[in-house]
Parts: sequence; structure tokens; C-alpha cells
Amino acid sequence: MDIRELLRHMQADPSNRNIARTLQVDRRTVAQYRRWASEQGLLEGALPSVEDLQALVATTLDTALPPQNVSSVEPYREQVLQWRREGVEIAAIHQRLQEGGFTHGYMAVYRFVKALEPSTPDVVVRVETPPGREAQVDFGSAGYQLDPETGARRKAWVFVMTLSWSRHQYAEVVFEQSVDTWIQLHRHAFEFFQGVPERLVIDNLKAAIVTACFDDPQIQTTYRECAEHYGFLIAPCRVRTPEHKGKVEQGGVHYVKRNFLSGREPGVLPDVNAALRRWCLTTAGKRIHGTTRERPLERFQDVEQQRLQPVPPTPYDLARWKVAKVGRDGHVTFERAYYSAPCHLLGQQVYVRGGSREVRLYTLDHQLVTTHDRATRAGERVTKLEHLPPEKVDGLLLDRPACRETATEIGIATAQVVAHLLDDSAVDRLRTVIRLLKLREPYGEARLEAACARALHFDDPRYATIKRILLNDQDQLPLPPPETRVSSASTFVRTAAELVGHLFGGALWN
Repeated sequence: MDIRELLRHMQADPSNRNIARTLQVDRRTVAQYRRWASEQGLLEGALPSVEDLQALVATTLDTALPPQNVSSVEPYREQVLQWRREGVEIAAIHQRLQEGGFTHGYMAVYRFVKALEPSTPDVVVRVETPPGREAQVDFGSAGYQLDPETGARRKAWVFVMTLSWSRHQYAEVVFEQSVDTWIQLHRHAFEFFQGVPERLVIDNLKAAIVTACFDDPQIQTTYRECAEHYGFLIAPCRVRTPEHKGKVEQGGVHYVKRNFLSGREPGVLPDVNAALRRWCLTTAGKRIHGTTRERPLERFQDVEQQRLQPVPPTPYDLARWKVAKVGRDGHVTFERAYYSAPCHLLGQQVYVRGGSREVRLYTLDHQLVTTHDRATRAGERVTKLEHLPPEKVDGLLLDRPACRETATEIGIATAQVVAHLLDDSAVDRLRTVIRLLKLREPYGEARLEAACARALHFDDPRYATIKRILLNDQDQLPLPPPETRVSSASTFVRTAAELVGHLFGGALWN
């Protein structure tokens, strides 16, 4: 209370009640001071100078006023001091005093301890950054807004990015905290500012996605890639130190909630964000800022915008990361599609990075394995033939038309054998044909053609027959004359003399 102000009121008004009502103090306190002022001759005439009045107060006021009430805890002072040195909490001190017969309440102990231990406020140093150096980012609750598709009320969040030097800001309301949304909001903010600050100070507590950016290695990698693409440094706040980003805490999220969102009825999200964007450029941008005493939009346009880094010509290609196991079929699963990996990685874990246009596979030590085009639909299999075991490739490449075409390239006899096998009306012999055509790899096309010709000569165009001819090098023997050709049906025919001739003294049939 200002003693000089009180004395002027006493000289002008004899009513203690009026003075107490005007100065918002107790009437009894005014009466005590009036008695002291009367004893010192201060109720009439000019008041002493400030220095003389202070000296008079110091020497006479404490003895003139009645003593203050003595705390009920005063008899226990030494014990309370000892407990506090031992780290005992105030509530525990109150409980121990009650066990010793203390009958007063907790607040008596609380006031006594606080008087013994007056708090010293922490010194706060305001840190100002050069233009373009820093922006601060945060999420905050935006109450409920209307879903444009269903019209239902949904819990919403407001994203705010505030440039630390100019205090110009971008804000947008969203319904989710997914990594897709988080990255998209950064892109919208940079496009709004038409530039990128050197670093972003990020709160790592309030929003789930922000927490994940520093706790989940997969999302962390995505955010790091985003930072590298746009050219900013990520500067997370220390835990429980919101004062490290006070520009966005007080001048950003809180300001948006107090000024724009407060008292506003829920709206359809696109309309809300359109109005919020106008608000950033008008109400927020043209106000006189409490700290800088200038308009944020003018500071931004006049100075800071030119100091920001340019926005890349193409936006960041949002990538999702996951750890996947290479299955028995040689593929990994990523967002309901399948991508091949080299067969030597079968059963091992790999990193999968999925962008909008391509999918990359990395070993766990981040060595690039392969790159695929992104699948266009769920269930699609994207396969590179070089990833498959060599013995499996032909089975994927050769269909019926391809087999016929390949056989024709080898020769007439091979084409006839393949046609005979594929034209089977009861059994699908495609796999047999593929095995037949693969015989050209160890034996060559010329020998395969000769073996097929020999099989046809003896009317036995089976895969087993052709393979046996090649194994026994019979393909290199000349074919018998056409008139001596024996059909496969008569190969095992014997005359009656051959079958029963031994009964009449002939040779035994073997």
C-alpha cells in the first residue's frame, strides 16, 4: 500500500469507511494508520518529501501499529525447520504436529512454512532470434467442429506455426494427428509464408503425432526426411519447458483459442479454415503485438519474408516406413500390396519405405536393396524376375502361346511335340511342356530338336522318352528308314511262336 497516497486521502476525507472502500483495504487498517498519522502531524499541511516520509515510516510506523497475530505454529519453529531440512512435505509436517497435540488446520502450517521460505522467482531471459531463423510449432485443442461428409460433431485440433521474429502465424484446424496430416500442415504453412525458416521448435508433449516423431523410429525417419527436403532443422523442446516456445504457446495456440475459436459455433471444417486464414492475415496479422509493439504482418512483409529459405518447387513425397519380413514367396507386404525382395533375403527383416510413386527396400543397416514402382491397387504383386530363384523364372514367363512360339523357334519336331502335349483334352500339360523346353539349357536346341524327331519317329512324344533319348545320347544316332518305323503300340507285340515255341523245343522267350 502506498503510504503517501493513503495520507492524501486522509487529509481530504475524514471517513475511514470511504477511504477503505476507495483503496480496497480494511477499515480497521485505515483507522490504525490515521492514528499514526495524527501522532506525526501528517493529517494537515504539506506532506514531507518521499525520502523524509520513508525515514519517518522506518523509525515510527512499526512501533505505532499494533503487533500482528503470532502464528500458532511459532512454538514449533525449530522442529518445523528441521523437518524442512530433511525434505518433509508440509502436509506431513501438519500430520506430525497433530500427533503431538497441534489442533490448528493445514493452512496455518502452510502459511508459516511459506513465510519461513519465501520463494525467489526464476529469472527469465527473453531470447529473440534474427528474422527467418526460427518458427515455433504446436497443436492445441479446437473443441468440436463439423465433419463436412457426415455433418457430425468431431473433436478437432488446431495447428499453429508462429515465426519467432515477426510473430506472423499460420493456423489450421484438423480432425486427426496422423503423420500424413502433420507433414501436410508443414507444407501448407511454408506455402502460406512462401518460405521456410532455418529451424522449427517443436513441442514434444501435447500432440500424439509430435510425441511419435521423437519416440517412434519409423515416424521419426519420415519427419527427418521432410526436414531434409524443406531444409529446416528440428529443435524439440525439453520436457515440461513450455516457456522455451512461449511465442507459439501464448501468442499462437492460446491466442487462436481466445480470439478466433472462443464463442464460435462449430462449423464445417473447410469454412472454418477459410475464416481462420483470413483471421491470420487481418485480426492477428494487423494487431499491435504486445511485445514487439508492431504489426506482425508488416514486420513479416517488410523484413522477415525475404530472409526465409525458398520453398522447394515440388512438395515432399510423403513416405511411410515399416519393418517387414520377407515371406516364403519372396515378397514383403506393404499397405495391402506385395513387393519382391532378392531370394537370399528370404525370412529376413527389411525396412520398407513407401512413397506416393515408389517403394524402396533397405537392409536393417540402411543399405538400399531394390526399388519398385508403387502398386496401383490392393492385392497387386510387384515382382522383379531377378529376385526369384532361376529355376522359378520360366514358370512365370512361359504361358501356352509363349511355349508354342518358343518351340517353333527351336524346330518343327519340337513344335509338334509341344502341340501334342498342349492339345491334350483331359490333362493340363503346360508344366510338362515347360520342363521339356528347359532341356535346351543343358543339351542345346539342336539336340532337343533331334530327340523330339526321334520320339516322333517311334510315335512316343512323351517328356520321359525325350529326356531318356538325350541321357543315352540316342539323339545322335541316325533314324531308321521310314518303312522300318515301329509304332509304340506294336513295340511289344510277339508272335505265337515266340510266346509258346519253347514248348515245342524252341527257344524260351525272354
